[in-house]
Formats: sequence, structure tokens, C-alpha cells
Amino acid sequence: MEQILGRQPHAPGSASLLLWIKGKLFTWNILKTIALGQMLSLCICGTAITSQYLAERYKVNTPMLQSFINYCLLFLIYTVMLAFQSGSDNFLYILKKKWWKYILLRLVDVEANYLIVRAYQYPTLTSVQSLLDCFGIPVLMALSWFILYARYRVIHFIAVAVCLLGVGTMVGADILAGREDNVLIGDIVVLLGASLYAVSNVCEEYIVKKLSRKEFLGMVGLFGTIISCIQLLIVEYKDIASIHWDWKIALLFVAFAFCMFCLYSFMPLVIKVTSATSVNLGILTADLYSLFFGLFLFGYTFSGLYILSFTVIMVGFILYCSTPTHTAEPAESSVPPVTSTGIDNLGLKLEENLQETHSAVL
Repeated sequence: MEQILGRQPHAPGSASLLLWIKGKLFTWNILKTIALGQMLSLCICGTAITSQYLAERYKVNTPMLQSFINYCLLFLIYTVMLAFQSGSDNFLYILKKKWWKYILLRLVDVEANYLIVRAYQYPTLTSVQSLLDCFGIPVLMALSWFILYARYRVIHFIAVAVCLLGVGTMVGADILAGREDNVLIGDIVVLLGASLYAVSNVCEEYIVKKLSRKEFLGMVGLFGTIISCIQLLIVEYKDIASIHWDWKIALLFVAFAFCMFCLYSFMPLVIKVTSATSVNLGILTADLYSLFFGLFLFGYTFSGLYILSFTVIMVGFILYCSTPTHTAEPAESSVPPVTSTGIDNLGLKLEENLQETHSAVL
């Protein structure tokens, strides 16, 4: 009839595609994940800026002292909180059953923090973070595959490639701006720190999803304080003694500890509803935030490529979150066979179920 009257029929395919894109890529859960990721990015930006400012302006290179203050805060809050728990969540029960596991895990975490903060004295701020991202995320995905049995789809690899392309754009902008003063020893330090961070993040995801956030943070506070205190006395006592303390240096230490404490407190919450890989993709934008602060503090030169980089990273992150990953049980597991695949983001699973129910009713 529409053809007889000379009117062109509507193209349902294009409208359906737009509705699919809107329902798949711009859901409330994805927007919430983006917002949480940006909050973590700002925390990381704060630790990076304060570390480099201490190193460049005041010649203070005490990464272990900075981490020690953060671990003390975690101990005073979460470890004490854990001590008042009862049953299997009690501090003494956990300590008796798993003390050696948490010692190894905290050793990895403490050394990762030490290496990354130490690396800020070698290359530039954005080069440290870019190298950390480009190397850490593939290592994290590989560890998640073998340890957490995460199974990725093609779109996840495409999304990661898009995110890393955005990071590469940022590195290119650094080179064009004349900030390519990488030092080999700094790169090696970052690569080691990135590997340890990947191990720590995978273990963190396992603990917060299988056990509890309080247990994770409580053990972080206890063993992180002990290990960092020992290493502090061994390797940094001369550096600490040479610090000419004033209110500015003290304020920078407080700012670093506050940002690191917020990062440790909120990251398990985000990992619990997404995954360690998703979180690490979301915080890639910390590089851009660091750049904006660097424009005023370190005299960086702005480039439009940074905006392009931010856009590309966010596109890749949204693509990654649009499709949940599956979890495969190991062959030797005693867990009964599953009838449905597990996913990282529970919110996305709920959304899928609602869509399937709606389709079935129609």
C-alpha cells in the first residue's frame, strides 16, 4: 500500500540497530561501571602526581614510606574491623588457616607498589603509566584465563586492542611534545611492577568474589604494614633521614596516603561486580588526568591527541563491558557441572535475563 501511494516504507533495520546499540552499550550498569572506573582513575592520578612531585621538586624518593602509611591506615580500619568478626570471618581464624597465603600475596603487592612508585624517578609520568597499561593488561588477561578460568569472546580482544590503541595515541602525543625521555632501567622497573600488579589483581578478584572484601583488606593492612615496615628499615632509612621536612612535603605524603587508601578501599567493590580486567581498562584514563595536572605542575604541552586518546579508550572500555565474559570450571574441579555460564558483571546478566524474558513473552 505504501508503495502504491508513493511512500517509501520505513527501514526497521536501522531503527532496530539504534535501539540495540542503546540497550547494549548505554545501560545503567555500564554507565555506573564507567563512573566507578573514573573514580579509581582519579585516585591513581593522585598517587602518581604526588609521587612525581615529591621526586622532582623535593628530591624525595621514598616509595616504601609512602606505601607504609597507606598500609597503616588499612590496618587501623579494616584489620581492627576484622578482629570483631565472628566465626569463619574472625581475624584469628583467618590468620590460622591462611596466614602463609596472605604473606605471599602481600609481598607481591608491596613490591609492586614499591617498583611503580620508584619508577617515577626515571621516565615521565605518562610514560610510566602507559607502559604499565600496555604490559599489565595482557598479563592480567592471561592470568585470569588460567587461574580464574575466564573465557573471553572476540569482542573482548577487540575492545582491549582499541584501549591499547588509545594508550599508544597518548604515547605518540608524548613523543610529539618532546617527552620521550624514557630510560631503560625505568622501563624494566615498570615491567616488573606491572607483572606483580597483574598477579595481585587476579588474586584480589578471587578473594573478593569467593571470600569477602573485609577479609582481603584486613589481611592487606596487617601483612602490608609488617612487610613494608621491614623493607622500610632496610632500604630507605638513609633516604628518610635526609628529608628536610616542611608542611608541603608532609601534605604531599598525606595526599598520597589518602588517594592510595581510597583506591584500596573502592577497587574491591568495583572488581566484585565486574572483573580485574574490566577495572584495569577503565582506569586507563588516569593517564589523561595525570596529564592535565602535569600541564600546571610540570610544564607539559597540551595536544589534541590526548582528547582523541581519551575517546578511543572509553570506546574500547564500553565495548568490553557490553558483553560479559564466561567462566569455565576446571576439568578436575569437584564443583558439580554448571548448566549456565558464569559472568563477571552480575548487572549485565540481570539485564540479559530481562531481555530474554521479554522476547519470550512476545
